[in-house]
Amino acid sequence: MPTLQGKTALVTGSTSGIGLGIALQLAREGARVMLNGFGDVEGALAQVRALDPGALYHGADMSKPAEIEAMVQACEAQLGACDILVNNAGIQHVARVEDFPVERWDAIIAINLSSAFHTMRAALPGMRARNWGRIVNVASAHGLVASANKSAYVAAKHGIVGLTKAAALETATTGITVNAICPGWVLTPLVQKQVDARAVAEGVSNEEAKRRLLGEKQPSLQFTTPEELAELTVFLCSPAAQNVRGQAWAVDGGWTAQ
Repeated sequence: MPTLQGKTALVTGSTSGIGLGIALQLAREGARVMLNGFGDVEGALAQVRALDPGALYHGADMSKPAEIEAMVQACEAQLGACDILVNNAGIQHVARVEDFPVERWDAIIAINLSSAFHTMRAALPGMRARNWGRIVNVASAHGLVASANKSAYVAAKHGIVGLTKAAALETATTGITVNAICPGWVLTPLVQKQVDARAVAEGVSNEEAKRRLLGEKQPSLQFTTPEELAELTVFLCSPAAQNVRGQAWAVDGGWTAQ
C-alpha cells in the first residue's frame, strides 16, 4: 500500500520545479494533492492527475494573507483535511543591499517567508485536532549560509529555518512534525535563468555556465534534483521520521560542509 494513502497534501509553488516534483511524489505515495502557483497550471495539473485523479489547484497569490487562508480552507473543505503542508513558493532578485529595490525586498520577504507563516497559521489548528501533521518548509543552502547580492533571499530563507525550529518546539509533544529542506543548486526554471544570464555575460556555452555555477559552491559538481527532494519529503512524512523535528536538512552536494 502507498505510504501516504488517505492523507492530503497542499504544496505551494508547485506548477514547476521542486514543488511539482514533490507534488508528483506525494501523489505516487497515495496522497490527495492540491497544487498552487503560476505558470503552466494545466500542464502541472495533468501530470499530477495522472497519479491522483482528484488533484486540485488553487490560485492563491502567496503575497496576500487572505488568499492564503482561503486556500488552506479550500484544501480542508474540498479534500477533507490539510495533513501535509509543503511551503515551496519562492521568488528571487539579485542586487547589492544599497541597490536593492524596496518593492523587490518586500515581495521576496512576503512570498519566501511570510507566506509560510500564513499557511502554517491556517493549517495547524486542523493538524492539532487530528493530532497528525507534516509541515515541510523548502528553505535553501542560503538558509544556512549567505551569498553576496542575495540579501532578501538569504534573509527570508534564514527566517524559514528559524520559523521551522520555533514551530517544531511548539508541536514537539504532538503528532505534528515541522522540518525544513535546504537544497543547494537545483536546475529549476529559476536557476536556469541565472545560468542563461551567466552564459551571455561571460560568453560561454550553457553547459560551461552550469559548470562554473556549480564549481563556485557545490563540491559534488552535480545539481540536486527535484526527485531527490521529493523522496526526502516523503521520508519526512513517514513514521520513520516521527521524531525528526525542527531540522534544516541540507541536500547541497557539500556546499554547507565547507
